[in-house]
Amino acid sequence: MNESVATARKGTPKPADAVSRIDGNVAPHEMRDPFDIGEALSALADSGDAVSVHAGDGAPLLARIDSVDPELPHFVIDFTGSKAPPAGSAVFVASIGGNAKLQFALHSDWAPLPGQPHLVPAIFPDTCLVLNRRAARRLETPVGVNYSASFSLNSKAVELPLYDFSQGGVGMRATPEQCFGLKVGKKLTGVRLELGPALVIVADLEIRLMRPFRTFLLGEQVQIGCSFVEISMQMQQSLERFLTTGLPERRTAVGQR
Repeated sequence: MNESVATARKGTPKPADAVSRIDGNVAPHEMRDPFDIGEALSALADSGDAVSVHAGDGAPLLARIDSVDPELPHFVIDFTGSKAPPAGSAVFVASIGGNAKLQFALHSDWAPLPGQPHLVPAIFPDTCLVLNRRAARRLETPVGVNYSASFSLNSKAVELPLYDFSQGGVGMRATPEQCFGLKVGKKLTGVRLELGPALVIVADLEIRLMRPFRTFLLGEQVQIGCSFVEISMQMQQSLERFLTTGLPERRTAVGQR
């Protein structure tokens, strides 16, 4: 059993906490998945790490991420001790976990929440640049092959298609009706994951993101991003091999415990 260690959230950032923009001479990774973006913003909200806001040619403004609502997907920026940038574009830069630098640009009027002059709402960026990112490789599921998640919800059997997966979790797709009883933070136990014809995994999942979208063929859909809960070393090794080669030696069923 893994033990979690509570860490104190950092206070108001100081000038020494400012983070420079990613240098144009390096090659950062581009992150577009809203699940990954929500995870990064949530990590900043939990830690209270400083976010440098570059607007114009002057010194960056300092802020923190106050809260993240992945279902919308919106987040709130805390400019306590500083001020919001002038209306227009701004570039946000922060360090995450001591091994990555996150950078994204947003355009807004930066209007604060009513009665809370230091809290400014914003919408997830479409894309982020990440330098020295050390995260799980994420693969989209191929067309025409069965990749699915089966579990019990409200005493009913549910089967949803997977649209991607990684060593850290899976992404599912559902209709709004199929989402009844699902919400961010809900844990799904004993989920059977069919990863094509080669691998079956049984694992516990936690819902980390729910985002509505619309397709021409399927109509209204909901993207459901889930992370694995305390997966075993055997499962990690099976996923790593499958993500690397896509060809396990034989069809295997890997349990979580």
